[in-house]
Amino acid sequence: MTFTAQQIADFLQGEVVGNKDIVVSELSKIEEGRPGTLTFLSNPKYTHFIYTTQADIVLVDRTFVPEQPISATLIKVESAYQSLAKLLTLVDSMKPKKTGVHATAVVSESATVGENVYIGAYAFVGNNVKIGNNVKIYPHVFLDDSVVVGDDSVVYAHVSVYENCEIGKRCVIHAGAVLGADGFGFAPDEQGHYHKIPQIGNVKLEDDVEVGANTTIDCATMGSTLIHRGVKIDNLIQIAHNVEIGEDTALAAQTGVAGSTKIGKRCVLAGQVGVAGHLNIADGSIFGAQTGVSSHIKEAGQIWQGYPAMPVATFHRLSVIQKQLPDLQRKIYDLERQIEAMKTK
Repeated sequence: MTFTAQQIADFLQGEVVGNKDIVVSELSKIEEGRPGTLTFLSNPKYTHFIYTTQADIVLVDRTFVPEQPISATLIKVESAYQSLAKLLTLVDSMKPKKTGVHATAVVSESATVGENVYIGAYAFVGNNVKIGNNVKIYPHVFLDDSVVVGDDSVVYAHVSVYENCEIGKRCVIHAGAVLGADGFGFAPDEQGHYHKIPQIGNVKLEDDVEVGANTTIDCATMGSTLIHRGVKIDNLIQIAHNVEIGEDTALAAQTGVAGSTKIGKRCVLAGQVGVAGHLNIADGSIFGAQTGVSSHIKEAGQIWQGYPAMPVATFHRLSVIQKQLPDLQRKIYDLERQIEAMKTK
């Protein structure tokens, strides 16, 4: 399907600078742009590509002012990145929709299945499962007894959802994720032998949650491990039992959150952040990559870095000092030798 620059601008409420009748049919990266495609510029690091790209249309922020002539037609919008997301959503909505239950899928007679549902090959749907309208269940998915999957959600291949877990509306669960596995609960006896503590809770995902590939979210010991509306969870993340994550919080790859910790709203945890158990994290907290959080974060909206987590300004000062430590060590050794020489005299 093809679109003119003016049609795209109308859809995005943008302004065309250049040939409003130029036609594109595909998307491309700005550094690999080719004729007949649309690309975008949002990161200043890629600005130099806009002067050489072969793409016919480039989405740019309204504030963009070119420093050289540009052959491409520009569409100026409030946010090029957000506008690209709208276009990608439009393109995705035009793909053929999968529907129907594959002959090899196992669906319990007591399960409730909504309208326009797709259930792929070798998927398993247990007793009393409730699947909403327009849900897609891809091949080899395992939905244990009494699982709930809300309207318009997508569960990709090889996902396992344990008994009684709940997935809200418009959620996306990527391949290999596990929801509801037992929390890591063991009680040692006098001899140091560990005895398993039964985990009888579940996992609840509210609406518009996305869970990345091979991520695990453990069930609660009692009650629910709770992921609130709009949370975005990357690949390869571990969320332990009884954790609660607030609305619109984002967690990047390889982050780990220990049991019973409560993370506030609109927080950001970058890659490989580790959060200890039984902590409270204030709303709007931001943690840089590989930060180790070992105590409560009480002040909202602050940026933290390092281990143990410290204010980012302190971390930067410490980083400068650490680089100077070898020179400081040599100076100390020199001073010690001078002092010893003075003592000898």
